[in-house]
Amino acid sequence: MRLDKFLAEAGFGSRSQVKNLLKTKKVCVNGKNESQAKKQINPNLDRVEVEGQEVLYEEFVYYMLNKPKGVVSATQDKVHQTVLDLLDATAKQKAVFPVGRLDKDTHGLLLLTNNGDLAHRLLSPKKHVNKVYVAEVDGLMTSQDIEAFEKGIQLSDHQCQPAVLEILASDRDKFQSRVKIVIKEGKFHQVKRMVLACGKEVRDLQRLEMGPLQLDSTLDLGAFRKLEKSEIEALLNLP
Repeated sequence: MRLDKFLAEAGFGSRSQVKNLLKTKKVCVNGKNESQAKKQINPNLDRVEVEGQEVLYEEFVYYMLNKPKGVVSATQDKVHQTVLDLLDATAKQKAVFPVGRLDKDTHGLLLLTNNGDLAHRLLSPKKHVNKVYVAEVDGLMTSQDIEAFEKGIQLSDHQCQPAVLEILASDRDKFQSRVKIVIKEGKFHQVKRMVLACGKEVRDLQRLEMGPLQLDSTLDLGAFRKLEKSEIEALLNLP
């Protein structure tokens, strides 16, 4: 790997910014000053330091984002702000992408990574990875709706797998409900369509969990952080 690519992916800026950094002679490879951007290194064997601090190479990176409404789950969009626009330079250099999609008007937990194998495992219906949502609903959800979710709701174009509906609160005066929904799939607008099939309508939807990953309650809307080691291990150890 070229030294400038290594440093760019480690978060030291664009290729041009890295080249300027190299000119300052603050970069060392195996204890020797190195100013050549095209210098070939082995990230797993060679020791790279910037101003005396070792730079550790990460092939894969993992980010938790508390996605706000109005932002699309895409890597690029000509009209709307994307979730990638909310992340840092390292994430963009590593070419991360969202694992699954949250609708533009849905908020909450979104995982972004450049680990394609992990993304495939998390999204595969065969893996039965739980996705947990809390929804504010116009209409009163009932025990009949709970049974319908358990059996698997039939949509116009898809037979949903059995899901869990838990009624958290009901306001009969406002004719509204707050519910928790657990699904193992991720079809287009699936949660909203399942609720609609029961004759009610979702007016606010938040995702709280995806497999072993739980939304960090300290993350403000639009904020992100890298996953902790224990969180990464939990994801990688999924069957």
